[in-house]
Amino acid sequence: MTGGPWVERCTECALTYPVPTTAWRCTCGGLLTLSAPPADRIVGDGSRWSMWRYGPVLPPLAAWERVTMGEGMTPVVPLADGVWAKVDFLNPTLSFKDRGAALLVAAAATLGARDLVTDSSGNAGTAVAAYAARAGIRAEVWVPAGTSEGKLAALRAHGATVAVADGDREAAAAGALQRVEETDWYYASHVYQPLFGHGVKTLVLELWEQLGGTLPDTLVLPAGNGTLVSGAAHAVADLQAQGLLGRGPRIIAVQAANCAPLTGWPPTGPTVAEGIAIAAPARAAEVVAVIEASGGAVVTVDDGEILAAQADLAARGLWVEPTAAAGWAACRSGAAAEAGPRPGQRSGGPPSAVTVLCGAGLKSPGAKHPA
Repeated sequence: MTGGPWVERCTECALTYPVPTTAWRCTCGGLLTLSAPPADRIVGDGSRWSMWRYGPVLPPLAAWERVTMGEGMTPVVPLADGVWAKVDFLNPTLSFKDRGAALLVAAAATLGARDLVTDSSGNAGTAVAAYAARAGIRAEVWVPAGTSEGKLAALRAHGATVAVADGDREAAAAGALQRVEETDWYYASHVYQPLFGHGVKTLVLELWEQLGGTLPDTLVLPAGNGTLVSGAAHAVADLQAQGLLGRGPRIIAVQAANCAPLTGWPPTGPTVAEGIAIAAPARAAEVVAVIEASGGAVVTVDDGEILAAQADLAARGLWVEPTAAAGWAACRSGAAAEAGPRPGQRSGGPPSAVTVLCGAGLKSPGAKHPA
């Protein structure tokens, strides 16, 4: 891994913390970001067929080798009309969250943590539980009331202790934070820990390699807390810092019509896209700033469009959960095109748009589809 002064820096007071650190938020209450030293290359050990091939632009975490399960290096496949898909549900726990979880748990293991806690009712909780099991770290996962038995079974299968909050997603987060305050446990938060986004950035670095050293004009990304958006921004910054990329792709963030806080409107109801149903994203301002700087936009799709896109992907051989179908729904409905030129195949080159299929259909076995 790259040496040098990797630090986490407060966005409010600029106080810095070493990497890795047990801090998840600054003492002043500000959010933390990760500051990296200059790197001399993107790919380190080119024979390493996992996200860890990008060691030069990842923080130095001594325990990563006993944590990794080969996450990353997922395929990219064409869909239609110049839109391709990064099939990132082909990770060990069937979601893109493995990338960030691997980095978080490697940090916890490097610090010598024996216990960690997180809050999630879905992919992030499963990923953290799995990697914690791999590292020999006890995990406690807080989930909201009403979490499906299937999700609870997956968490318990990895040996995690499941704590069911008496309330919604916010109540689960409050329970996890109380546990952190009462103990010295590592808080493996995919929202507050900036390491998570730098694990996710490897998805876009892979895409750059897979497309022959370039990126598409547009990335169409499902967005809840916005970790895919933040990860894309980190990857673009790394590539630009080494002169390997000019202007980055515009980012189209896709939210469910019933829960689209990045548009500035409050949630209006439930949605089948549970993974992006985040009513108050902690890093909303940061995510919106990234989208605007890229020349992109936030768009919405309704549940009918999401389920139709899910069925269409299944007919193409790609079985995903509703959340993962949101990006393709935006491409099919034209919502992504309304923010700029319609995606179309470049002559003799890579696709002009790529969406991310971030979670497998097995994550939502009870989902219903239009005939």
